[in-house]
Amino acid sequence: MITGILFSQLGQANDGQDKQTTFTYGTHTYTMIGTFSAEAYDAKATGIVTFTNIPADYTEFETVYTQFLGKTPHGAAAMMPMAMELYRRDRDMGLRCLKLLCYPTNVNSVTSILNTKFGPAKFAPSNDPYLQPYLPAAVLKGATPDNSYTPQQPYTVEMKASVNTHNKMQIMGDGIVMYIYIMGKGWDTEQRQVEIIRQPNSPLHQVFNCPSLYTQCKQIKGQWKGLE
Repeated sequence: MITGILFSQLGQANDGQDKQTTFTYGTHTYTMIGTFSAEAYDAKATGIVTFTNIPADYTEFETVYTQFLGKTPHGAAAMMPMAMELYRRDRDMGLRCLKLLCYPTNVNSVTSILNTKFGPAKFAPSNDPYLQPYLPAAVLKGATPDNSYTPQQPYTVEMKASVNTHNKMQIMGDGIVMYIYIMGKGWDTEQRQVEIIRQPNSPLHQVFNCPSLYTQCKQIKGQWKGLE
């Protein structure tokens, strides 16, 4: 598999966003732009991550995370729906992705709910409305219950700063926790908060907590077509 990073200079946006950068893995393309930083809270910070496909396997997920998206708070946050979808497709592979992306205490919280959301449940019918295999798509731009959670392509995760400021956590050193809203049409409250942690001397960010991403979303209308 051929991998590489391509940096595109698109000019400085009016709101002060960084220049967009692009990462390619084989035929899959990922882009990132944003102003989130562990160094200081910015109430006007935003982030946008696009990707042409869900990573094909753990190797691609790990490469994208360690070499590109994991290096920023918004990049790490945008990988959470990818990891959720990979867990839906393959429990073992998805679990490896979640363990890489998430702070250890978050992994069990995520999987315990996703196991029931991605079912089918042991004693429930296959059409049980609690089962929501489309949950990872609910935070992708353009996906709504009315269009069967069909996102625009390339897939896009849009983010903005939470009203909660940074927090220093006395765990495994003085880790900095940042709060990011991922926007999604799957809920009445479209802001889904994700907590991102960066620990001292680490270049990578992890998902510290994200319960609103796997909270029951609005019921789908029609048939979900899946993600590429």
